[in-house]
Amino acid sequence: MELTPPSRTARLGITISYEVDFAEAVPQVVEYEKAGVDLVTVAEAYSFDAVSRLGYLAAVTKTMSLASGILPIYSRTPALLAMTAAGLDSVSGGRFELGIGPSGGQVVEGFHGVPFDSPLGRIRENVEICRIVWKREPLDFDGKFYHSPLREGGKGLGKPIKLVNRPVRESIPISIAALTPLAVAQAAEIGNGWQPIFFYPERAGEAWGEALQKGLAKRDPALGALDIIAAMPLYIGDDPDQALAAYRGKVALYVGGMGAKGANFYTDLAERYGFADEAKVIQELFLSGRKAEAIEAVPEDLVRGTSLIGTESQVRERVAALLHAGVTTVSISGMDGTADERLEQVEALRGMLPR
Repeated sequence: MELTPPSRTARLGITISYEVDFAEAVPQVVEYEKAGVDLVTVAEAYSFDAVSRLGYLAAVTKTMSLASGILPIYSRTPALLAMTAAGLDSVSGGRFELGIGPSGGQVVEGFHGVPFDSPLGRIRENVEICRIVWKREPLDFDGKFYHSPLREGGKGLGKPIKLVNRPVRESIPISIAALTPLAVAQAAEIGNGWQPIFFYPERAGEAWGEALQKGLAKRDPALGALDIIAAMPLYIGDDPDQALAAYRGKVALYVGGMGAKGANFYTDLAERYGFADEAKVIQELFLSGRKAEAIEAVPEDLVRGTSLIGTESQVRERVAALLHAGVTTVSISGMDGTADERLEQVEALRGMLPR
C-alpha cells in the first residue's frame, strides 16, 4: 500500500547523535554540506542540549537546513519552544526546522521530573502556541494543558504579550516524531513534517497508511505536502555484516527494552509490521536479561527492511522503495569508518536520490 505519490525530488539529511564528539563532527558536517546534504538534524534525548549545538552549526554552515530531532515538549514551555525556534531561525538566516515529540516516560519523568501525560493533546497545543508566537500575535491561549497568561494559581500579574523580535519567518516548519496510529494521524494533520523511526517502506502502509489518510483528510492545504523524514543507518559495501550486526542490536534494544510489556511503542510497531510472534520473543528475552539471544531473535527482514545497509545495488533498491512509499527526506545516521569513508558513503547516497 503506497502512502503518498512518489516524490520527484528528495532531500538528503544527516543526523548527529548525542553520543558523538561534537567537535569532531562539525568539520564533517561542513564537508557534507559541500557534498550536497540538505539537512542536518541534532539529537538531544538526555544528553547535552541540541539548541546550543544547532546555534554553533548555524555559524559554520551556509545552505543546509538545521533541525532538532527532537526537542521534548515536556522539558520546555510552549512559549520557550517558540522563542528558541525563532532564535535559531534568526541566527541561521531562515534555515531552522523545529522537530518536536513527547520523548518517553523514562526521560520525561526519570530525568526531567515532570509527569508524562497526555502527549497528543500537549503536542497539538504546543504547535498552536508556536504558530501564534511566530506571527507576533499577543499570546492569549487558554487550552486544556497550557494557559498564557496564567488563569488560575497565579497572582493575576500576567497579560497577553507578543514576541519582542520579528521572526525571520512566521511559518517555521514543524516536524513531529510519532509512532502510534493516533499520533501519526495528528502529525499528518497539523505538522509540516513527520519523523517516523524504523520506517519499513514495503510495510509502512499496513502500519500507518490508514492513520496518515485520516490525518491528511483534515490537513490545512496551506501547510503544503507532508514531509516524511525517514531516519536510516547507512552502509554501502560488499561486506555489510558488521554494520548489520550493530543495527540489529539497536533494533533489539528498542523492540525489547524500551518499555515494559504492554507499554513499548516499538514492540507494537514490529507487530504492525507483521512480526508479532518475533517481537514478543525479543521482548521476553531482553527483559529477562538474555540480550544476546534477543539480538539473535531479530528477524533479518526487519533489519534490512528498515536500513540502508548492503551492497550498492541493494541500497539503491532500498532507496527506490523509500521514494515509492512517499519518503521526501532520507536522513542517515550511524555510519562507521574514517571521515573520508563516511563522506564517500554520503556522496554515493546523494547520487541515488532524485534532485
